[in-house]
Amino acid sequence: MALPTIPYHQVRDDLWRPLAGASRRYTLTLSFLCAVALWGLIAWGYQIYEGIGVAGIRRPVFWGFYLVDFVFWIGISHAGTLISAILRLTDADWRKPVTRAAEAITAFALMIGGMFPLIHLGRVWLFYWLFPYPNSRLLWPNFRSPLMWDVTAISTYLTGSLIFLYLPLIPDVAQLAEHAKGWRLPLYRLMALGWSGSDREWHALERAMKLMAGIILAVAVSVHSVVAWDFAMAIAPMWHSTIFAPYFVVGAIFSGLAGLIIALNIIRKTMHLERYLTPHHFGNLAKLLLLMSLLWLYFTFAEHLTVWYGNEPKEMNVFGARVRGRFSTEFWGMVIVNFVIPFILLGIKKLRSITTATIASVGILIGMWLERYLIIIPTLSLPRLAAASGRYSPSWVEISITVATFAAMAALYLIFSKLFPIVSVWEFEPHEQEEE
Repeated sequence: MALPTIPYHQVRDDLWRPLAGASRRYTLTLSFLCAVALWGLIAWGYQIYEGIGVAGIRRPVFWGFYLVDFVFWIGISHAGTLISAILRLTDADWRKPVTRAAEAITAFALMIGGMFPLIHLGRVWLFYWLFPYPNSRLLWPNFRSPLMWDVTAISTYLTGSLIFLYLPLIPDVAQLAEHAKGWRLPLYRLMALGWSGSDREWHALERAMKLMAGIILAVAVSVHSVVAWDFAMAIAPMWHSTIFAPYFVVGAIFSGLAGLIIALNIIRKTMHLERYLTPHHFGNLAKLLLLMSLLWLYFTFAEHLTVWYGNEPKEMNVFGARVRGRFSTEFWGMVIVNFVIPFILLGIKKLRSITTATIASVGILIGMWLERYLIIIPTLSLPRLAAASGRYSPSWVEISITVATFAAMAALYLIFSKLFPIVSVWEFEPHEQEEE
């Protein structure tokens, strides 16, 4: 790779350049994204004022877009876990330009996904009842409730992810503090924690990052397993499955990788970082994406095969609705964008490129959102008691909040990339290269 031959002062200038000023295009894009996110907040405020009834959820479909979005965004958050934690633990050198972008996706996706249990609450102002605290009314959380599991798991994962994002930022913000002016100077000084770059500090930082990488990897797997158990613990058609935990973890890494590839390609083009985010990096990510596509197909096939072979009537009602009934368009569309297209574009070496990897990734994000929709809606629409069956269609409130989450993710990413180098500068320091 050509990266080590670039002088360090040139690396620093290239990676600090996007932090200087804000172009008209950047300002307009950020304003538009913030306006869309604000509209989502207005829709949520309307729901709080009018009640949860303004959402499209009706008996028996009490989980709709909100829970679909919840599972989707928690899955996206696994991008940082796979790329940064695993590759940092294995000392893979090619990870350097992609780790921070991945870690930022994890933190922001968790912030957005963690809001959906609150959005789904009918009386959100009583959210503190979820926490076990001494009170005179003898009200205690139901520790058997999946909502309680989600609150515990996500708060733990978010805390660990923010620490994991912050630790590698310390050397960069310390350098920025030496050159910054205005309001940025106290921010960078505060975040630098008095970093001086001594050997003792470098060794302590490396140990801390390795330790956090191991911890966050275990927490990430457990978190999406908990999300899977929200479904698997219920005796509902096509939910009560022992394979759901690994199935959800594989799907989470799959969608997280796709989101990372899209983000890196946008960063590469808009910030002119072609020398740092090279076809080599996208090629490695594309191979990982192809592997996850094959694993996703295996788990999806295994899950549906066991239902078909068991031929239990209530399970087959949901199976039929997915495969050949009213949800068949979404189901086969999901298979095409999650497996057929990636297998062709990424499996054939001559077709594999940055562009095809990005196209496949966009399709995968759509397909993984559809997968979450197909897991939730058909099962709730066709419960075991046939007389209780019903249909679901989202309201404008749910659609507005869903769209706003994507805008919020992009806006947070834009703000972060303007405050901090999106590619870790210190990892290209000669001192670090000599050590390796």
